[in-house]
Amino acid sequence: MSGPSGRPRVGIVSDNVLQRHRLQEAVSRVGLRTGFSGAPERLLGYPELPEVELWLVTLEDEADHPVLFDFLLENTEAPILFGIDTAPKPGGIDYFRWERRLHFKLEQQLGALEEFDSEATLVELADAPIDAPESVTLPQWITPAVAGEPADRVWVLGASLGGPAAVKAFLDHLPAGLPTGFVYAQHIDGNFTDVLTRVLGRHAHYRLVRARAGMRICHGEVVLLPVDHEWTLEPDGTLVEKSTPWPGPYGPSIDQVLLNVSDHYQGRCHAILFSGMGNDGAIAAPVLRGRGSRIWVQNSDSCGNSSMPDSVAETGCTNFTGNPLQLARELVKTIEESCLLARRDYRVPPEDIKHER
Repeated sequence: MSGPSGRPRVGIVSDNVLQRHRLQEAVSRVGLRTGFSGAPERLLGYPELPEVELWLVTLEDEADHPVLFDFLLENTEAPILFGIDTAPKPGGIDYFRWERRLHFKLEQQLGALEEFDSEATLVELADAPIDAPESVTLPQWITPAVAGEPADRVWVLGASLGGPAAVKAFLDHLPAGLPTGFVYAQHIDGNFTDVLTRVLGRHAHYRLVRARAGMRICHGEVVLLPVDHEWTLEPDGTLVEKSTPWPGPYGPSIDQVLLNVSDHYQGRCHAILFSGMGNDGAIAAPVLRGRGSRIWVQNSDSCGNSSMPDSVAETGCTNFTGNPLQLARELVKTIEESCLLARRDYRVPPEDIKHER
């Protein structure tokens, strides 16, 4: 039975209160509702089972509950997943992998869990009579980049449910001429990419372009990665499409995008994770942080769904959190500071300055 939100209800049965709590957290990250969560004894006391679309059962010792399985099989028509792996401590790579495996099992039983932004929602966003953002000028210490030239540094923008509106607001508040390129990984139905291009094209100084084999990531462009096949970079920085799909349930895999782009750019690849469900990006974040990359996330209050940026924040790898406008301002500030540092590093040493007498 689906709840009022239209999302399926899940029943959780465990004789370990900590495991019940972690299962509840994991199913809520993909928008599922909990119709029951309790110990086996509590469930056996129900005169009539709660209506759910799936039961998750994990027990420390199945021998301690000999009648539970027969009771469930006799009293529900909903699928039952027995023997769910014990959840590790949250925040680590093992936990995120456990959560990813659980989500995969849930999808096998319930179908696709991710609510992709529908075409109607994107059309509404693209056609809405919104005001142009405030005029943003490039700080004087940043030398304007030449549009179309290959970028030396890249920011990966990862987003899922609620992402297009957030990424649009972010790009709308960036000045033209920033010396950086952007790669955009958005969980979305591939049929809606034309509409997404319209959405991102309004009022922004940065042109959304679909990835093409042989192209480079350039200034003034936001390279949109397709959802069907994985993309990597050659040693010379050109994009190449692989024949295999993205790993994981959704394309593009934000984790894999981060790893592939970072493999080429190393510490010159940074990331911003926007609104979305699940935990995509949480596994790659520690790798990038270890390479010296910046990892930023959209704050919970401004997200349509904050599960994805919250998961990345839980890794302890993030060094800035804000709404799309704050993220845009922080990016400009960060680039300006790097330009000032570069000028200081290359200025003439005092002993080489000739003073007039």
